[in-house]
Amino acid sequence: MAQKIIAWDFDGVLNRNIVDGAFVWKATFDQDIGASVEDFSEFMFRSGRFSDVLIGKRDIKDLVAEWVATSKCEKSANEVLDYWFAKDALPDAETLKLLERSRDLGWLNVIATNNDARRAAYIEQQMGFGDKIEKVFAAGPMGCKKPDPAFFKTIEVALDAHPRDLMLIDDKEENVIAAQSLGWSGFYFRDGDHSSLEQALFG
Repeated sequence: MAQKIIAWDFDGVLNRNIVDGAFVWKATFDQDIGASVEDFSEFMFRSGRFSDVLIGKRDIKDLVAEWVATSKCEKSANEVLDYWFAKDALPDAETLKLLERSRDLGWLNVIATNNDARRAAYIEQQMGFGDKIEKVFAAGPMGCKKPDPAFFKTIEVALDAHPRDLMLIDDKEENVIAAQSLGWSGFYFRDGDHSSLEQALFG
């Protein structure tokens, strides 16, 4: 019998760093970093620059260094990144309990996340998820991101798994729909709806 595989999205599912639609790391950025979080967000995200970071075409450190050089920030790129990653590290205790329960049942658990290589390494090593799951599948090292079918196909090949044995848990409905269109099962996780997730996983 094939092994059941659960692919967990990270931010918004295993990591509760989004509250009321806002990223927690932004809340005290101005005071702690000494520069405008709005300027940082404009440069990094709204400009479209971060898209290349997500699929491994640019190093996030280089992009942050570029922002530091053009802003009034007196922190180094490393200091900004360390701050960002640490502030973004907010594991969700309830989803982690469900992950542990699935491990106890002998299911394989992986992370399937739209994150760059540096953040993926932080999640695996500094946050300790490397000890909780089989593998971190991240968009940056993979060169593609959800909901691109190539993202899901890469996971299938890496795990030598059939789509019917894979389940995606994600807080973006379009990602769940994309996985389901390829034969995966999926669960669209809404903030705090752990009871429905538990039902979907274990019945």
